[in-house]
Amino acid sequence: MAAGSTVRRSTGSVLEIDLGAIQENYRRLLGVLDGVPSAAVVKADGYGLGTAQVATALRAAGCRIFFVAHLGEAADLRETLPDAEIFVLNGALPGAEADFVALDLRPVLNGLGDIERWAALARAEGRVLAAALHLDTGMARLGLPADELDSLADAPSRLDGIALRYVMSHLACAEEADNPMNETQRRAFEDVRARLPAAPGCFANSSGVFLGSGFHFDLARPGVALYGANPTPGRANPMAGAVRLSAPILQVRAIDPPASVGYGATHKIDRPARIATVAVGYADGYLRSLSSSGRCHLGGYDVAVAGRISMDLITLDVTGVPAEIAHPGAEVEIIGPGQTIDQVAERADTIPYEILTSLGRRYSRVYTGGTD
Repeated sequence: MAAGSTVRRSTGSVLEIDLGAIQENYRRLLGVLDGVPSAAVVKADGYGLGTAQVATALRAAGCRIFFVAHLGEAADLRETLPDAEIFVLNGALPGAEADFVALDLRPVLNGLGDIERWAALARAEGRVLAAALHLDTGMARLGLPADELDSLADAPSRLDGIALRYVMSHLACAEEADNPMNETQRRAFEDVRARLPAAPGCFANSSGVFLGSGFHFDLARPGVALYGANPTPGRANPMAGAVRLSAPILQVRAIDPPASVGYGATHKIDRPARIATVAVGYADGYLRSLSSSGRCHLGGYDVAVAGRISMDLITLDVTGVPAEIAHPGAEVEIIGPGQTIDQVAERADTIPYEILTSLGRRYSRVYTGGTD
């Protein structure tokens, strides 16, 4: 290869990320919160859309508090946002506490062991260290379980040296507005907070924001709603779509019966058909569970996935689409206004979180919108 030459590395597929829509979604959530501030959850590379770009846009929209899952994510975010308050949901693993101090990060303390190590570091440093405290109110995942909460309530001095920025918990069924567990958890959260030293409460996730003011407390921490997924399933989506995914047709061929399409010969041709092959597959986050159930849009036409999803390719039945529209190089909309992230997830028998965070790295990523 000649010196200075470059290789076009894109598959031809384009992932458009509307930073303006993400900012608008943040503002819409603030409107529902009616005066309660909101953090932003930007874990998993900003739900697959790029932590640096997403967090920078949210910072410009007024967000000052961010949640991530791991220390490494927090370290990367700190480089992007030197002045943000960053919480790490999975806490500080033993031996990592000094990194939190060096980077001015806030661990979420999920158990008595976490509290003891963070308090010990505060004593060693000779200063108060900030953190959040996670109480388990029904997820049985992370957070202080009942026995550890009892121990802490009986000996609140365990928190000496720790500035509790927030006491938090996590809703298990917030997407189901009528699920009685939401109210059970809310009451449990109020009860356990009352047994501990006073601190602001952080409770509502994306769907929790829409459960009413009783769930808002002092800080919300939405995630997926920022990226355009519907936090109110069964009702109209109150959020703006933030993602559009398109890919080119590589080839169109006429097929006559009794031919079949794709691995396993699962799609049988029973009439003359035209099949378009498109440059995206499960390696790009178009899940294999969309085989024979996915839909795409082509020039105003709704077209069905024909057969199994391959690693790098999908095949679409374009029999009813005019040849001047369905041709090599034509752009197929895979996610967008005609096929939302929620609709794709439903057809894949999953949730929009998985679709977003599965989007591969082979797309050309184009960031649009956003205000400084």
